[in-house]
Amino acid sequence: MIINRFFKNIFYRYDSEIEKIINYNFKNKHYLSQALTHKSISNNPGKSYERLEFLGDAVIDIIVSEKLMNEYPECDEGILTQKRSALVQKSFLSYVGKFLNILNYIKIEDNVDLSQEKIADKQYANLFEALVGAIYLDSGFENSKLFVANTLWKNREKAWSSTNYKGQLIEICHIRQLSNPIFQVSNVTGPDHQKLFEVNVLIGKKRYRSGIGSSKKTAEQQAAEYAIESLTINH
Repeated sequence: MIINRFFKNIFYRYDSEIEKIINYNFKNKHYLSQALTHKSISNNPGKSYERLEFLGDAVIDIIVSEKLMNEYPECDEGILTQKRSALVQKSFLSYVGKFLNILNYIKIEDNVDLSQEKIADKQYANLFEALVGAIYLDSGFENSKLFVANTLWKNREKAWSSTNYKGQLIEICHIRQLSNPIFQVSNVTGPDHQKLFEVNVLIGKKRYRSGIGSSKKTAEQQAAEYAIESLTINH
């Protein structure tokens, strides 16, 4: 009984810490405990995070889709799908999970080697989805939406900046038998330590909306994204 009480106190302390990190206090602590429990601890589906991960994945899709619809009213289904895919992919969910350090609170058997980056990254993503699912069950859509907004959505530019729009544009031009895109630096402004690059994209004789960034690469990516949007809209 003393040992059980000891471990219970440890888990309560961990629960309190993670609640501060995610800025949400659970009404039903069972959901939080389940969201942090790996299946190596229990094969019972109701005691590990897998069912909550399944739910969280769907909730994240809805929240991100709604936010994209509201923020980009001019974009069609193709562009919205690209933006959503970048946000809900496992690698980005893992990035958000790392940002929150949630792997520090996982309940997992020692034989699962978290020192392997691939395994750890998977757990970061799974735990984040499970936490979203747990919050949804604990208090509904609005609080899970707030959590996603303050974590995943807040870092959306990071997801989009890592998307290879330049490569996608080259592929689109190849598929549609268009000329290869040509990227041209049209303007550079600002002091040496804080330059802004403006890059144009030419496809054949058509010039597309300029991209602007703190580096040539960033400006090229933005210009490529704008060109993809235009080609998708006009296709």
